[in-house]
Parts: sequence; structure tokens; C-alpha cells
Amino acid sequence: MSDMLIRNVPEPLKREIEQAARKVGQSLSGKAIDLLWKGMIAEKEARLEPNLSAWDSIRSAFANESAIDNEFADIMAEIEAERKQDFGRRIEDFE
Repeated sequence: MSDMLIRNVPEPLKREIEQAARKVGQSLSGKAIDLLWKGMIAEKEARLEPNLSAWDSIRSAFANESAIDNEFADIMAEIEAERKQDFGRRIEDFE
């Protein structure tokens, strides 16, 4: 990990972040990183193209919930395995 210095943060904003961090038991830096991640995700979603793959769409939903580590990969592997099981299955006759 690396460090980043943000200059000229307005005092009211800093106080608001400190209060939010205290509420959830985070450090100021931890809360600031969390807010930066959420801001990046929101910015990406604002410019999403309509032809995203299903994988990317589902991944962004997991990212919104901060669950993009192993949990995402496990669920996507499960979805893929179920999809492969469906392949070649006889289609029912609805007539």
C-alpha cells in the first residue's frame, strides 16, 4: 500500500468524516479510504456503457457492497457451473 496526502481539506468536511469514522469504529484514514472507494465506484457507474457484460454488471453490484474479494469469485464460479449444467439439457415442449 502507499500513502497519499490530500491538501486543503475543508475543516467541516474533515469533521464530518471524523464523526462518520467514530460512528462505525474506523480511523479517519480508514473512513477516508472507504469513501474514496465508494466515490470511485459511483463515478464508474455514472459512465457505464449499456453493453457491459453480465459479469461486469454483477461485479459492480458486489463492489457496491464491498464484497469483491473471494466471495465474488466463488459466486461467479457457482453461476458458471450451473450455466454449464443447463447447456445441452432437453428443452421442454410447451405445446
